[in-house]
Amino acid sequence: MSHTDFTVAALEWKPYVPPIVLDNATPAQRDALRVTPSNTKVSDYVLVLAHDAEALSERTPLFNGIMYAAGGLSRAERELGALAASVVNRCVYCASVHARRYNELTKTTAVVDEIYAREKSAKLDARQQAVFDYSVKLSECPSAADGGDIERLRAVGLNDLQILDLTHSTAIFGWANRLMHTLGEPIDP
Repeated sequence: MSHTDFTVAALEWKPYVPPIVLDNATPAQRDALRVTPSNTKVSDYVLVLAHDAEALSERTPLFNGIMYAAGGLSRAERELGALAASVVNRCVYCASVHARRYNELTKTTAVVDEIYAREKSAKLDARQQAVFDYSVKLSECPSAADGGDIERLRAVGLNDLQILDLTHSTAIFGWANRLMHTLGEPIDP
């Protein structure tokens, strides 16, 4: 697999830094690992982040609040923001995760197929286009996102809370993508 080919296939992530071993984790690391980002198994990525237990203990609740909180922007549109950031940042691993989740939540592959075919030039319906374009712009150069972008989001029905949720989901994946690139690489299972 090329490290630049986007896919919806489940990928593995190979860390460059050895993950902590749970049996050898310090009390601070164990405490930081109590709540994983998706409340499922602890991934190698999270086990690598556990080397800095203090940062992980702050990151996980923030991540969960941004991606899974009730109310505000739909879960699917949060995933679309994360996918847009991951495409801009060429994070194949994160893109595969968020593309799959978006497809599962929307019960269609059309949007992801279009994004993967045309990347930042994807042509979507008006609401998806406004969400995607804002997330792309925010990921490429945050200061380039302006009042016109906010007005386009409002014009397709997003309120201020939903726009804030989209900003957060896009921004946290700008950060997460860079960590993924720095700490490891995607591999075929």
